[in-house]
Amino acid sequence: MVRKSHGFKSRHNRNIFRKNVRLKGNKVPLGRYLQPYEVGNKVDIILDPSVQKGQPHFKYHGKTGTIIEKRGRAYIITLKVGKKDFYLISRPEHMRFRSEI
Repeated sequence: MVRKSHGFKSRHNRNIFRKNVRLKGNKVPLGRYLQPYEVGNKVDIILDPSVQKGQPHFKYHGKTGTIIEKRGRAYIITLKVGKKDFYLISRPEHMRFRSEI
């Protein structure tokens, strides 16, 4: 009998990054691109699976950070995980204002 694998791939489920069935196939709303983010805003990182460009790592999905800089079309977000500060580069499609959720 073969034992079940307990490796890295079995420890997470990528299905949480699927779109809602009613939103599947829809384009990203233009307001998501045109949202005016300022330095110092608190944002939640919510990954949009239909856009892969500028997407942070999936382990930061659902976390909250602060915008510290704009770099091209993307933003640099500082994020505290435990005692460490992390810097993420993310495009606006994968961010929401803290009050929207």
